[in-house]
Amino acid sequence: MSAYADTSFLVSLYIHDSNSHAVGAQLRRAKPPFYLTPFGELELINTLQLWLFRGEMLTSSVHDAQAQIRADVEMGILALVPIPIGLYERAKQIARRRTASLGCRSLDIMHVASAEMLQADTFCTFDRAQAKLAIAEGLKVVALR
Repeated sequence: MSAYADTSFLVSLYIHDSNSHAVGAQLRRAKPPFYLTPFGELELINTLQLWLFRGEMLTSSVHDAQAQIRADVEMGILALVPIPIGLYERAKQIARRRTASLGCRSLDIMHVASAEMLQADTFCTFDRAQAKLAIAEGLKVVALR
């Protein structure tokens, strides 16, 4: 099994929130690794830094989360993979086909296109709009609440 985890899923893996229990359950069912592209890594890092900026997290919590991310890469829970060649072309195809009917955001399209191009068989997200897009594209979606 190969899985693509979007930012909403990964944040709940590294920061305790209302979805963390569901992430834990998915981790027990799934066999790592979860694919993480540089784009996904950027979004994850930026989310943590935004929470710090907004005063929603302590600096020590951000450092702990970043250390755990590095550890999970080393242990093979996360697989850092390059952005697939042709990703932007695939994303444009999805946008042309789905945005008028689903109201897709560009970043959601990028995640779904990445999962498709990496041939992930599972797409992990808590983002309902992104889940609708992934389902429309034929991906199996898990963790949606």
